[in-house]
Parts: sequence; C-alpha cells; structure tokens
Amino acid sequence: MELPGGIPAEQFLRDYWQKNPLVIRQAFPGFQSPVSADELAGLACEQAVESRLVVEQEDGKPWQLHNGPFDPERFSQLPETHWTLLVQGLDHWVPDVSDLLDSFRFIPNWRLDDIMASYAPAGGSVGPHYDQYDVFLLQAEGHRRWSFGGQCDETSARVEGTPLRILSDWHGETTVALAPGDMLYLPPGVGHHGIAEDDCITLSIGFRAPSVDDLMTGFTDFLSARPEASQPVADPDLPYQADPGLIGADVVARLKAIIAAQLTDERQLALWFGQYSTAPKNLDILSPPDAPMTTPELTAALAEGTELRWNEGSRFAHYDWTDQTALFVDGERYLLNGDACALAPVLCRSNRINAHELARFIDDDALAGLITALYNQGSLYLDEPDDDDEGT
Repeated sequence: MELPGGIPAEQFLRDYWQKNPLVIRQAFPGFQSPVSADELAGLACEQAVESRLVVEQEDGKPWQLHNGPFDPERFSQLPETHWTLLVQGLDHWVPDVSDLLDSFRFIPNWRLDDIMASYAPAGGSVGPHYDQYDVFLLQAEGHRRWSFGGQCDETSARVEGTPLRILSDWHGETTVALAPGDMLYLPPGVGHHGIAEDDCITLSIGFRAPSVDDLMTGFTDFLSARPEASQPVADPDLPYQADPGLIGADVVARLKAIIAAQLTDERQLALWFGQYSTAPKNLDILSPPDAPMTTPELTAALAEGTELRWNEGSRFAHYDWTDQTALFVDGERYLLNGDACALAPVLCRSNRINAHELARFIDDDALAGLITALYNQGSLYLDEPDDDDEGT
C-alpha cells in the first residue's frame, strides 16, 4: 500500500512514523474541501457535535477558548481575523470526509482517533503547541503556513492566562506553506504553529494510542467486572505468626501470583482491548434505523446491488486465534469459528464493505443474521452505489 502522494507505506512507517515530520506535496491532487465554512459553522451549532472557538486576544487575555454548541449569532460577533473554529469528529457526520480514512488504512483501525476540521480567516491560528498523537494535516481549502520542529513535553514553557497549552519562547525549525491537496505529517511531541494566509480549512487526521494509565485502569476494571473477581483470596494454610502486625513476604508473593495470573491472560487482554478500542466516541449517531430489517429483507437488498457501509461513527476491528476470530464492532464482540472467521477482515477492511467478498457469506443464515444485527443496531447502513462505483 502507498500513502497519499505515492510513498510506500513500509518506507513511511520505517523512516517517519513517530520519528520525523514529512511534507507531502499534492498528496490529494485537485482536492476540494468536502465541507464549506458555513457548513462547519452549522455543525458547530449542533448539540451532538463537539466544537470549539479559539480567539487569539479577547478582553486583554491571550488565546481564549469557547466550547460549543454555539448560537448562530455567535459567529457574527467574532472579530474579522485571529480566531479559529474547530469541529471535532467531522468524519462522524460527513460521509465524504469519512471516505478519506481509506487512504490511511496502512495504520490499524484501532489507532484512529478522528478527523477534525479547522476553519480560520486570514491570520487565524490556535497558537504554537504540540500534540500527544500522530497527525496528518491535510489542507482542504485556502492556504496555511506551518512552522514546525523541536521536541516538546510537559516541561516546555507555556503562555500564562489561557486554558490552552500554548508554547512560549518557541521557534520552528522549518516553515512551509500548504495549498489544497498538500499534507504535513507530524509525530507526537513536535511543536507546530499554523497561520491562515487566507480563508482556509485544514483537516487533521489524528491517530492516538492509549496511555499506560488507560491500559491499566481499563483492563483491571474489565477483569474486576467478571463474576469470579468477587471471590475472596483464600488462605486455608495460614500459618501462625507471633507478630500480628506483620504482612509477610509469603503473603505479598501470593498476592503477586494472583494478580500476575490475571494480567498474563492474553485472551482476556485481547477481548478487552478489542472492545475498548472500538467503543464509539459518540453514541448519538449510533442509532438504530427507523425501520429494522429482517435477514431476508437485507439479503434481498444486497442481492439487488445495494451496498453496506459503516456508520460514520462506527469502529470495526478483529483479533485472530488459530481456530477462532473475535470481531469487534462499536465496543461489542462477536466470536466467529471455522470458515466464518474470514468474514471479519471483509467487514473491517474498509468503511465501504466489498460487495463481491461479502456475497459468499450472506448465504449462511447465521452470518447473514449477524450482518442484519449490525445493521439494526446502527453500525451498518445500506448505501446506493454511485454510477462509477465498482463495488470496491
């Protein structure tokens, strides 16, 4: 597989991923923004959409942050320049934006965060900062000048008087201007500052990894919820000790063995992580269809050429054992056996399900029932193919 712009995925992952920034000119030649500034403003007024406004100077305070949803009148009250509108999870709401993610499938599905849109008039910015995640900054409309470079962390000096983590006394090592279709990749921790040269929209395709704290608390919570976790620690061979206040080394060793046995259960870890990493960020758009379908109705629609695609907010992944596969969809798991295991990669490969590959599974009543269940819970929906769509 190649990155947008033609770089082999293996080369990018070896030389750049989490190592070095990369500018890709015309990664998407002739690219046109899937959304307009007005549409972003409209989304920012919706209750279910996460949005923010960053104003560089407001009432004598630097880099002030306002969280949506916003009243439409709010945008007429903004200054002419030096502000930015951010709309998070744009891929959850706009199918054409969600389709961009298929160009980044060289990175596992579980690493995806979302696509954020940033609109700013000339001079607009969110200030110099760094992120804790990998990001591809795709210029969608207008032009933005980026300065970037230098590794930053929690000890880096910041501007006071703002809720944002704005770097102070920071100077970029490289400066580039991006036009529509150009893209900049930045690893975690690299300082960067983008300033709009005209009215512009930038799409940020972000990829996160869980923190160690996320892993520890999430997995132990998962283990603690199992019925057997309520069993007390038994010690039928408790020896007599003269000092009742002493916690013996043998006690700690036994506790360590109990905990280690739980933490080294790779099957349970895989099942937890599959559910954890596919849990939807936004439950508001995972709503069942108004008219649920029966399995015969769904298979008939597929036979007529209607295609399935993921709900834009859904997440799909799978984990394979020798004789079984766990399919994870929106935080739920489904265990597949034998020939049925091959269904999982078909469902997980792309947000548009390959109709030709899916066809060999829908004759199986159980698998057709599973696909119907995913449709009726809102994780999949039927999509009429475009005239030039070849079902891929």
